Amino acid sequence: MATQDPSPRPGPVSYRGRSSLPMASSNTDDREVPQFEPFQLMPRGPPPLKEFLDIWDVNNLNDINKKQHHTDLYANENLIVRRAQEFQIRITFDRAYNPLQDQFLLEFVIGRYPQVSKGTYIPIRIEEERPQSWRGRILETKDNMVTVGITATPDCIVGRFRVYVAVITPYGIRRTQRDPSSDVYILFNPWSEADSVYLDDEAELGECILNETGVLYHGEVKDISVRPWSYGQFEYGVLDACLFVMDKASMPLINRGDAVKVARMASAMMNSRDDDGVLVGNWSGDYTYGVAPTAWTGSVEILLNYANSGMPVCYAQCWVYAAVFNTFLRCLGIPARVVTNFYSAHDNNGNLKTDLIVDEDGQVDKERTKDSIWNYHCWNECYMARPDLPQGFGGWQVVDATPQETSDGLYRCGPASVYAIKHGQVCYPFDAPFVFAEVNSDVVFYKRNKNGTLEQVKVDKTHVGRLVLTKEIGSDKSRDITSQYKFPEGTEEERTVLEKAEEFGCSRVQSTLPPADVELRITVQDVMVGNDFQLGLEFKNLSELKRTASVYISGNIVYYTGVTSSEFKFKTQKVKLEPFEYKKVTLDVSSKEYLSKLVEQANLNFIITGRISETGQIISAMQVVALHTPKLSVKVSGSSKVSGESFVTVEFTNPFKYNLENVSLRVEGPGLMKAKSKHYSVIPPNSSLTWTEPFSPWRPGPAWLIASLDCAALRQVYGHVEVNIQSSEGGL
Repeated sequence: MATQDPSPRPGPVSYRGRSSLPMASSNTDDREVPQFEPFQLMPRGPPPLKEFLDIWDVNNLNDINKKQHHTDLYANENLIVRRAQEFQIRITFDRAYNPLQDQFLLEFVIGRYPQVSKGTYIPIRIEEERPQSWRGRILETKDNMVTVGITATPDCIVGRFRVYVAVITPYGIRRTQRDPSSDVYILFNPWSEADSVYLDDEAELGECILNETGVLYHGEVKDISVRPWSYGQFEYGVLDACLFVMDKASMPLINRGDAVKVARMASAMMNSRDDDGVLVGNWSGDYTYGVAPTAWTGSVEILLNYANSGMPVCYAQCWVYAAVFNTFLRCLGIPARVVTNFYSAHDNNGNLKTDLIVDEDGQVDKERTKDSIWNYHCWNECYMARPDLPQGFGGWQVVDATPQETSDGLYRCGPASVYAIKHGQVCYPFDAPFVFAEVNSDVVFYKRNKNGTLEQVKVDKTHVGRLVLTKEIGSDKSRDITSQYKFPEGTEEERTVLEKAEEFGCSRVQSTLPPADVELRITVQDVMVGNDFQLGLEFKNLSELKRTASVYISGNIVYYTGVTSSEFKFKTQKVKLEPFEYKKVTLDVSSKEYLSKLVEQANLNFIITGRISETGQIISAMQVVALHTPKLSVKVSGSSKVSGESFVTVEFTNPFKYNLENVSLRVEGPGLMKAKSKHYSVIPPNSSLTWTEPFSPWRPGPAWLIASLDCAALRQVYGHVEVNIQSSEGGL
């Protein structure tokens, strides 16, 4: 005899008993609006409607509207407009429109349960002014055609609206049938002063909204490298993919007109840590079940894969998160740019300290040193007003999609006001203390005594947040925006800011240690992967007495996050200095020592510490050596015209003495060609490969083709070429 399950499974959770209708949280979830909606009970049979207007055609005037609304680059057949700016719709009736006896309205509907109070159902009666509602007016009447102008409110929902034209009769409303091709996308409008994302700088808008390509900065502060990236925010399917991200997050439709809430939601949804977001992070070096972060060339493939499968895409690291997030923001109309912070502290408790522990002889205690400093870290800035903050804290806001720490229970960061970070006002949301620490932490050296106590021996207040870069407007060059995050080191303004931050809970090192009378500096030339090189150690005795330094030289293979993979070189040396003497010691580093131990991004980190015998003072210096990789050659041939046949050729020569195995190549370009890839099982030493692919551009104007080469033994190999595509008629 079967026994009853003592703990039956609960059924699906519903909204019943909590609200009359479920919260609308999907742009694609719709319910058909009836073609005829009676005002009251009707007798059997259709009502006599022949004497009233009949709608023959609705024309969204895409060409006119898209040009005026800066949306003509979107590869989308539907009308795409921006809120707080008038757009036109032309309606053709069966006869001439008579305003004295004819009444019609336009209805904009989004979601499954549209309501006027929620902004999800917007009925627009022409020439009827209602406060805080969309406006409609007749622009022109000609024969049977009426052209109306529609202006969405500056805070309306951003998304895809279904559009109906309805004629009002004494019997009821007769409206057009649902036609997906007549749907209208409403976006944020940075060109309108009424919109919260308004940016009064046409050149900045050209860069941070309209530019589909860019460069991302990485490497080391004294040796900066760039990687090109295709944002592709106007490519086919990307806009719908961005709306899908909000649907996947179950973001209520009523919140989708708030730029602050949209940016904060997307900060969480770009990573998959807790919400099945877009990208899976991976810093392990093993990318067997996905694409290596260094192999991606653009955002389009990632977003389309996510929208089509509904599953997170593998894999990402900080610059991939930032680049895809940049595409999302620009696509929806929020000005955005990718920012790189060199020597970025990961400080999860806001104490503004990164601790390095040495023993009594000055050697780094690796077992007890747990903190790390990222060689660089990429995040985003988006431009918007902050009505939730006091006056003056709007403008550029930090948002970071890389999952580092949770914020209100989810892995996300921001938006945090850049102005608030610079002025130490870290009490304001969101996550300002975390960002403040990333650019302001001290590097504190502690000496661990034999009894286990820690003693501060050196504080470096200038190492972290050394340089903050973004792309220059209209150029491939970098723009130094460090001054937007912090005042110059040692100034009165900086001291005031730190005091202000401490008032809000950010503690910093208070003690002032006497400077050592021996200075130590590291120098190194640019180094290619696989080359031998020399490290220069420069000592300077600032005292009038002799000094003897016992020096420990530790060379480590590190990830760009500052996490050590292995130590490949260790050496001790005694350096004797006469009064006021300068001495340079060179250290030879052979490729055999590091090559077999390299991890991706090819970073070597040298930590030099030592003790002055006469005074007991600790000296130290750190130097990251970013090993350069060979470049790809990318060339274009063919017609260079819209719809014409062109060819892109990618060339690479293996400069190493060993095989490159399981090599993947990728190439793509917005407006030119979709992402294509090719696999090579092996590239022998000194051998070359040539890969040619045809493409047919579909949009005129300047554009980039971006290529990458990636394998386990060689990461971060890129190349790009700029082409100028002519229209099929011959002009631009």
